[in-house]
Amino acid sequence: MKIVVASSNQGKIKEIKSYWKEYEVVGFSELLEPFEIEETEKTFAGNAVLKAEAISKKLKDEYLIIADDSGITVPALGNIPGIYSARFAGAGASDRDNLEKLIETLKENSLKETPAFYTCAIAMSYQKRVDTVHGWMHGKVIDTPKGANGFGYDPMFIPEGFDATLGELEASEKMAISHRTKALALSKKIISAVARLN
Repeated sequence: MKIVVASSNQGKIKEIKSYWKEYEVVGFSELLEPFEIEETEKTFAGNAVLKAEAISKKLKDEYLIIADDSGITVPALGNIPGIYSARFAGAGASDRDNLEKLIETLKENSLKETPAFYTCAIAMSYQKRVDTVHGWMHGKVIDTPKGANGFGYDPMFIPEGFDATLGELEASEKMAISHRTKALALSKKIISAVARLN
């Protein structure tokens, strides 16, 4: 069975591919001309569903579509960046731009470190049915990035029970505890059920 990831974020696609080794996993841009999906919903789940349905419609419901919407939330900063994580520094911002803006915001608020958490919502669309699951990873953010692994805000996030940032951990260590892995684990029964129908 082919699973199509409704994302052009290569970091996300790589993580999902490494989790679902028993299925063929491809990014939607391998099947379609890339196009922008405006994230207009107010929740991670809402945006994940929006993306899954948009890709499913383009592909005429032929594949199981996985759409991920995820981000980091810092309660001490009024729960930012939250659903705006990917565009925190503005439209077209790079991972580095977003990271630097959050570090700058921490420093403006005299916060060297503070609790934070990652959220991942996954929507699965198949033949007009859509299911959603969530995963979370708790820890803290720091105002000095460390490590070059991972992507996004990983170099400034230290997960609970660790002394190193996600940017310093090996990919296998991150995958064992990540919000995305937790959401993917919850999606397993749904995807396995769909696979049995094909």
